[in-house]
Amino acid sequence: MNWTLEVIVVPVSDVDRSKRFYAEVLGFAVDHDTEVGGGRRIVQLTPPGSGCSVVISDALSEMAPGSLKGVQLVVNDVRAAREQLLSRGFDPGEVVFVGREGMRPATEEDDLNNQGFLFFADPDGNGWAVQQITARP
Repeated sequence: MNWTLEVIVVPVSDVDRSKRFYAEVLGFAVDHDTEVGGGRRIVQLTPPGSGCSVVISDALSEMAPGSLKGVQLVVNDVRAAREQLLSRGFDPGEVVFVGREGMRPATEEDDLNNQGFLFFADPDGNGWAVQQITARP
């Protein structure tokens, strides 16, 4: 039996602001934007190439906006991902190298496979990581 992860609920305070961030800044596709009664909404968005979507809502979760931490996206080139975000007007910070000695700024000489990361937060403070994986063992 397969157990697939399909949706992660991201608690937000302002659905419109969060929808703009995830769609326009991060480049997630808007799958649907549905009113569920009483003016409350559910918006589902999917990262490019992902089998798992995120749902932002003011109706689904008892989690406080900004309380989700540690959600991780994977790309094959973290430097290119950073440049893409910068081109959309969002500065996610510098690429870091995570190794045996801890975390430090990445250098051009670093092999970032599995060890290159970006860390940022959405407008509510939900914490995200972007990891470079170019080859898996």
